Amino acid sequence: MSFEKTLDSGSVLYGKASAVASYTLSTDAYDFENTGRATLEEAYLGFRTTISNGLSFDVSLGPRELKLGTGMLIANGGSSGFERGALKFGPRKAWEMAAIGRVSGGGWTGTAFYIDPNERPASDGKNELAGLDVRYDAPESGFLGATYVKVLNSESPYIRAAAGGAGAPTVLPGARDGTNALSLYAKTSPLSGALENWVFAGDFAYEWNEAIDLEAWAGRVQVGYTFAGLSWSPTLTYSYQTFSGDDPNTTTLERFDPLFYEGSPSAWATGSKSSMVFINSNVQSHGLALRMQPTKKDTLTLRYAHIRANELLSPIQFGQATRVDTTGGTANVISGVTNAHLSDDLFLEYNRIINRNTFLTAGVSISFPGKGIRDTVVGDVPNWTGGFINVVVNF
Repeated sequence: MSFEKTLDSGSVLYGKASAVASYTLSTDAYDFENTGRATLEEAYLGFRTTISNGLSFDVSLGPRELKLGTGMLIANGGSSGFERGALKFGPRKAWEMAAIGRVSGGGWTGTAFYIDPNERPASDGKNELAGLDVRYDAPESGFLGATYVKVLNSESPYIRAAAGGAGAPTVLPGARDGTNALSLYAKTSPLSGALENWVFAGDFAYEWNEAIDLEAWAGRVQVGYTFAGLSWSPTLTYSYQTFSGDDPNTTTLERFDPLFYEGSPSAWATGSKSSMVFINSNVQSHGLALRMQPTKKDTLTLRYAHIRANELLSPIQFGQATRVDTTGGTANVISGVTNAHLSDDLFLEYNRIINRNTFLTAGVSISFPGKGIRDTVVGDVPNWTGGFINVVVNF
C-alpha cells in the first residue's frame, strides 16, 4: 500500500508499506525443508520538492529498496531462503532501515545513504553501511557514475588463505568492519555510424581496510550487439567479470567482498545454478547471452557461463572445500581448488506478457562441474539441474 499527497507548495509527501510471506514445500538446495516466514518489507515515509533552477530534493526514512549503479555492491538489502523460505525467488529486496537523500537536476543525481540490511536472525552480521553515489544519465539511456561505501559496523567475518595454500583457511571475526569500497560504472547509449547497434558497459571496484591489510578488486566488461535486420531482433552480449581471491603467497588479504550485490543471472550472478554455490569472490566468468523476441509479448534468453577460480588453493566461498589431500603419498590439509575450472552453466529463460497486469517467467538450467570441483571429492559429481515457473500479478 502506498500514498502520495501533493501540498499547496507543490511538494509531495509519500510513503509505502509492504510485507512478504514465503514458504518452501519439501527440500531446497541448502537442505532446508517445509519452512517459511512472514516479514515486513517496505515501510517508509518520504518528502520531495523542487529547490530552484531545475534542482529537486528527495529524502526518505524507513525500510525500503535501494540499488546503486548496476547493483555490483549495493542492491539486495533483504535475505531469503533457509528458515525464511523462497530460496530460488528471493522475494526480499528492501533494507531493514534506510535513510536516503537525493539531489537531482540536469541528468545528474547525487545520493547520500545509510542502510542496515534485513538479515536473517540466524546469521545477522549486524551490518551498517553509509556512503555516496553520483550518477549522470544521458538522454539516450547511457549512464556514468561512481559509488563510495563505508562499512560503519559489522560482525561478519572474512576468510584468509593459509600461507602457501597449505593448511586450513583462517577465519577473521568481524573483519568486514571498517571496509571501504569505491566503484565506477558506465554504459553507452545505443551507438550510431560505424558502431550502430553496439552497446558497451564497464564496472570496476576497489576495496581497502587498513585494519586487516585488505586490498581487493573486481570488474566487468560487456559488449552487446543487436542484429536489427533479422527476425526476432536477436541481441548477443558477451560479458567478462572477475573478483579477486586471496593470494596464498602474500600477507595482504585480497579476497573481494561483494557486499550486497544483485545476484540474478541478468545482473551479477556468476552463472545460474552455480550462483547458488559461488559468491562473487575468487571467481571469474566468461558469459554469453542471446536474447530474442518472437513477438512483442514473448522473450527468450539463452545464457552460457564458463566459470573459473582466480586463485588456486584459496577459499572459493567460505572454506567449505577444506580437505585432506593425499596426492604424492603425503597428507596435506588444503582449501580451494587445484584446477581453475569450476563449472559451465546453461540457462534458458522465457518471459511472457500475458496482459497489462500479468507476467509469466519460466526457466530451466544445468550446471556441469569442472575439473576443479570434480577433484575436491571422491567419486562422480553429478550435473546440477533445475527449473522454475513464476507468475506475477499486479493489482
